[in-house]
Amino acid sequence: MLAQLKALSTSGGKSEPWFSLWSALAHQGDVYSASFAAVPHVINVLATAPHTVEAVFFQFPAWVEICRKKTGVAVPKDLTASYFEALSRLPALVAAASSREWSEEFLQCALSAIAAAKGAAEVAEAVQEMSESVAGEFLEWFYEH
Repeated sequence: MLAQLKALSTSGGKSEPWFSLWSALAHQGDVYSASFAAVPHVINVLATAPHTVEAVFFQFPAWVEICRKKTGVAVPKDLTASYFEALSRLPALVAAASSREWSEEFLQCALSAIAAAKGAAEVAEAVQEMSESVAGEFLEWFYEH
């Protein structure tokens, strides 16, 4: 499945193998050693064309890190270096994608990836839900309190 990702860098994140990857590696907030092993591969594909990949290439690694923090699952020792090194690349890859047009979904995923890479899992998760309308509602609530 991971080998198929390179061909999907511009074809949309809703098709295979993404559906199977999400189902197997980050389903309903559960993450596994295979989830941590997959993240560097996803980010390596992302790094080949950050200006053309779909938002899911930023979203998937962010979601794995969000789930890791929420569940307290430890990254296996043999994957620790590659997993965290890959996550650390996300902010620069977001910057590399900055010259392209961003949809609302891409913005959410890119910002989430930065937050996850910097250890702010709750912010990363919130940003994934922060559409324009949700942001407006949040600001209205925030200024009223």
